[in-house]
Amino acid sequence: MLTSITIKKIAARALLTATGALFYSNFAWALLPIEHWSEASGARVWLVQSPAIPMVDVQIDFDAGSRRDPAPQAGLASAAALMSGKGVTAAGSEPALDENDLGEAWADLGASFDAGAERDGLVFSLRSLTEADLLERAAQLAARQLAQPSFDASVWQRERARWTASIREADTRPGTVAAKAFAAAVYGGHPYGQFPTAETLARIAVPDMQAFHQRYVQACRARVSIVGAVTPAQAQTLVQTLLSRLPARDAAACAPLPPVPPVQRLERAVQENIPFASAQAHVLLGQPGFVRKDPDFLALLVGNHILGGGGFTSRLTHEVRETRGLTYGVYSGFSPGLNAGAFAVGLQTRPDQAGQALTVTREVLARFVADGPTEAELRAAKDNLIGGFALRIDSNRKLLANVVNIAWNDLPLDYLEHWTDRVQALTTQDIRAAMQRKLQPERMVTVVVGAQPPAGKP
Repeated sequence: MLTSITIKKIAARALLTATGALFYSNFAWALLPIEHWSEASGARVWLVQSPAIPMVDVQIDFDAGSRRDPAPQAGLASAAALMSGKGVTAAGSEPALDENDLGEAWADLGASFDAGAERDGLVFSLRSLTEADLLERAAQLAARQLAQPSFDASVWQRERARWTASIREADTRPGTVAAKAFAAAVYGGHPYGQFPTAETLARIAVPDMQAFHQRYVQACRARVSIVGAVTPAQAQTLVQTLLSRLPARDAAACAPLPPVPPVQRLERAVQENIPFASAQAHVLLGQPGFVRKDPDFLALLVGNHILGGGGFTSRLTHEVRETRGLTYGVYSGFSPGLNAGAFAVGLQTRPDQAGQALTVTREVLARFVADGPTEAELRAAKDNLIGGFALRIDSNRKLLANVVNIAWNDLPLDYLEHWTDRVQALTTQDIRAAMQRKLQPERMVTVVVGAQPPAGKP
């Protein structure tokens, strides 16, 4: 059995190896093939062998994110994820472990296991050195945490009180007020627009989390992405260990989940002006966007980079900040998911300048959608995005995020290999057409929090 001193030596050796590998790995990673298979349990696996560093990163995703929360219990997925790290039940000769025991056990292994609920998925992440005995012990502990959380009622009561206090504190900030109002207006009754509140958390009890976990955390529903120094055979053993304590495959439990209704298009423009005593007015402008697997994704990525996603080189920054000095920063972005995520433009400005800043922003957006980018803007955006591609995959974790994207959205296994070629092939016409298909500047949600009314108006 490995001692903690031995683990530290292995970790130090891994760091030295990583440093030596850095000079060639940044550009080699893009060419590493992604291997894919399905387990007998129904779990689907995506693997990238990255042997330069004796470590492995694993992400296990389930279609159980916040979009699966019942509206009266918004926060249920996040609660289940939170409580998965607060203790595990006893199993056979294995004693129960509370949150302190788990923390010590992971520290002794020099590994980590985390859980979280995102908009679309319930996500479990393991990072470990690949020393055989150490990886086996880490996988066994992760399997317990994945399948046998204790959901202790007293711990949940404590965590719920902390969470409720955090929500109430956040609600005193203008940025939170703006974000919640914007989401409600853009998404309507869709789960993407839900936020946990003190009231919804009060409706979540231990049996609710147990039922949520039992329904969604099934081996047959798992999408497992792996990047690290493991062979396919080792990866298969690792996956089988991680999922070994979940219920055996059952036809009823593994039946397809009901689809989440699509996000509805906006029928008309909406504007909300929310009074708030703050030093800066917060402005959000946008609408429902598109799903991640939409074929327009890369054209919209590049187009948004030019419009407001490229920092100081973007049109919005040039017009709203540089030319007119109305804000320190303005941005735009799409947030596609399994459902249509929002397109949003955001900025902060002096309360007395909110109206002017909004007018300029709308003009820039409408002109860009109508005319598209210039050849010079497109060339600069391509240079920036393609030149920075290596930085998107320059660590195991970044590469893992890209593999997860491929797994979650059923993208081609060679998606990364052809990414730069597909970006390079885009034309100004492609960008303009994609933007016009997705954006309707005359039919957007506008939320302004903390603006100063014009002179003479209440």
